Amino acid sequence: MTDLILWRHADAEDLEENDEEGGDDLSRRLTSKGERQASRMAAWLDRQLPDGVKVLSSPAVRTEQTILALGRKYKTHEALAPDGSKEGLLELIHWPKPGPAHLVVGHQPVLGQVVAQLLGLQASDCSIRKGAVWWLRHRIKKGQPQTILVCMQNPDML
Repeated sequence: MTDLILWRHADAEDLEENDEEGGDDLSRRLTSKGERQASRMAAWLDRQLPDGVKVLSSPAVRTEQTILALGRKYKTHEALAPDGSKEGLLELIHWPKPGPAHLVVGHQPVLGQVVAQLLGLQASDCSIRKGAVWWLRHRIKKGQPQTILVCMQNPDML
């Protein structure tokens, strides 16, 4: 059994609003709403996360600000940057090999593409709200591998 927890970064400023570094996408910061979303979701996650979870983040400022609310050690990876791919994300965590749970803080559309692929959805991607968490689990049942949705949580519902 292997868990993958996908956390989309919380609400961030629009690219046009970002004056830092000439409007660079990676330097976009959370809005005050995003800070509240990150704080609420981090409090919920802190109570739910299994021991030994590996926490990974995109190098974008908004994802790092989101994960900082959790107060746990994390590593950033270029594979999780806004221009990353679902293949890069899955390769980074060695999905679906058994191992520790992974919490990945990242971006759309990649997170939604991972959800769609792993759950076998007809659409090529799934819309994930800002600040929301999708918790997936890979398991073997009756000799067959399957991925199930354990939980989907939205910060506005906390």
